[in-house]
Amino acid sequence: MARQLVGLFSAALVAAAAVAAAGAGLPSNFAMITPRGPLLGKRDTAEYCGKRKCMAKCESRCPDQCFVLCPSCKTICMCDYYPGISCGDPRFTGGDGNNFYFHGKKDQDFCVLSDADLHVNAHFIGTHNPATGRNFTWIQAIGIRFADHRLFVGAKKTVKWNNRVDRLEMALDDESIDLPTKLDARWESAAMAGLTITRTAATNGIRVQLKGVFDIMASVVPVTEKDSRIHNYGVTEGDCLAHMDIGFKFHDLTDDVHGVLGQTYRSDYINKLRVSANMPVMGGATSYVSSDIFGADCAVARFGRRTSISMVASSYS
Repeated sequence: MARQLVGLFSAALVAAAAVAAAGAGLPSNFAMITPRGPLLGKRDTAEYCGKRKCMAKCESRCPDQCFVLCPSCKTICMCDYYPGISCGDPRFTGGDGNNFYFHGKKDQDFCVLSDADLHVNAHFIGTHNPATGRNFTWIQAIGIRFADHRLFVGAKKTVKWNNRVDRLEMALDDESIDLPTKLDARWESAAMAGLTITRTAATNGIRVQLKGVFDIMASVVPVTEKDSRIHNYGVTEGDCLAHMDIGFKFHDLTDDVHGVLGQTYRSDYINKLRVSANMPVMGGATSYVSSDIFGADCAVARFGRRTSISMVASSYS
């Protein structure tokens, strides 16, 4: 699991972790919820646990969006469940199960994963606090390359956050993807067999799947004034730093895969981070810098070494 959890959630999370470890994806008895107020029961009950009203609260670490397991109504932050996760000041859970931070750099693009048939970059936004000298970064968008296609998923720049307003931006091969703001609304690509996007919430939450290749959960969240105040992020009134919490799941990776996250899936990967530290940090950022959101030109790029992904995806259609 992404991190150790205690007490109330332990039984539910053990079950959830078993499902994830088995590669079966998300359990059927889950729902993603985006509370409008402090109690989840203020939302339409049809969106979670059927007709049962869940009065549990999302944790303070994920107040805007979390999973609820039915019928127990236990809540789980996405950062604590989905493998390959990147959340907040980018914290990843590697393929080896260990957590680490990769801070990147504001306004630059970095290679998250690069394999023969798949390449994923992330665009970073951030702030600098002159009082402490610290830089803070978040992932604002991802660019995914597969076969001859380019898929963009990002968070729109947002001044004032309102979770009822969708701030997701999506495009395939520079063509905008319009997805109705309705739970379970689904888009299916006509250009790429097996590529779908499904809303996990009416706004700001999606699941992106390419059968046999990847399964990505993404949600747009802000940096709240409270978080900024506690951590000295330096958020201004003109930008709430809307960013994405992302869960990655990959299929059929080669053993030559690389990238910030990708390398942790290699059979020969040796974790040299200080896993006992409160914040293990992966360095070597220069090895992962890409020229743009779709650039497959980072120093560890592997993309383009074979061209079988279209056949892999087609076999599932």
